[in-house]
Amino acid sequence: MYRVLLLNDDFTPMEFVILVLMKFFSMDREQATRIMLKVHNEGRGLCGIYPKDVAATKVEQVCTFARDHQHPLACVMEEN
Repeated sequence: MYRVLLLNDDFTPMEFVILVLMKFFSMDREQATRIMLKVHNEGRGLCGIYPKDVAATKVEQVCTFARDHQHPLACVMEEN
């Protein structure tokens, strides 16, 4: 299993991070806001734990979506 994490940067708007969490990780606004604040305050936040192929797909989807909207938001996976 692999952890999918969002990494903090100084440019991606907080609302965009909330949108990503809701869109790709099926979170409600309250959950997404909590994770976004964790990313903002601690430098990274856990989006979920998935099998390797699902985690890789989510990372790719988030990174592509962020780039398409000109944001440097980073999404990574690491072994759990």
